[in-house]
Amino acid sequence: MPNTSTSLDLYAKVEDLLGIKEAAPSLYAHYLLFLNTIDFTTLLDVGCGSGVFLVQMQQSLDIAHVKGIDLSPLMISKTVKLGLDASCINLCDLEEKYDVITAVFDMLNYLNEDELKTFLVCVAAHLNDGGLFLCDINTLYGFENVAVGSFIVDDEERFLTVDSDFENEEYISEFTLFEKEAECFIKSQETIRQYYHSVEALVQYSSLALIANDEVCLYDLDEADKRFVVFRKV
Repeated sequence: MPNTSTSLDLYAKVEDLLGIKEAAPSLYAHYLLFLNTIDFTTLLDVGCGSGVFLVQMQQSLDIAHVKGIDLSPLMISKTVKLGLDASCINLCDLEEKYDVITAVFDMLNYLNEDELKTFLVCVAAHLNDGGLFLCDINTLYGFENVAVGSFIVDDEERFLTVDSDFENEEYISEFTLFEKEAECFIKSQETIRQYYHSVEALVQYSSLALIANDEVCLYDLDEADKRFVVFRKV
């Protein structure tokens, strides 16, 4: 079952509790270092979330035009508040083409196999000739050794539990959130799924040419928990 806008909105409410902010700079550095070596004027970030990645790239590289898209209205509202051009729209429904398209921090892992195939076709369709697609994906080691287990966090206004398991190359997280409203707590609960994809699968499903495939270690583990991958439209 694919993730819904409702489940993505719940994720948006608790993203700051999940340690993403602490791990993101190390991952963003891979994108920044690569983008700093190329000439381009337009960048589209798919699954832009709260817009933090776009802000950092824009500030560091002074890109002429950046745009973010996301399927979560709540995430888009956060991005717009940062003064960025952002829309709640599917990539395949866009009309414009870009020099660079990015999909950052697990975005591809939220797509099942069929969704991934469609997505990669749309990436190619929305790249200018010679354009680049930059993304990262979780490794099998990352799924099995980083994400599995139970997680509880309480910031007095929100109480969150996440129970996760990885089986048959599918990662299932049960999110339960209690949000304080006046003297009561409102409960919401959603299931969020991610899927393991190998670099070889991305190459097989895409018409783009693989030009970079680097290991990423965000959590000081024995093996890489992510791969940073770059494709070119030829």
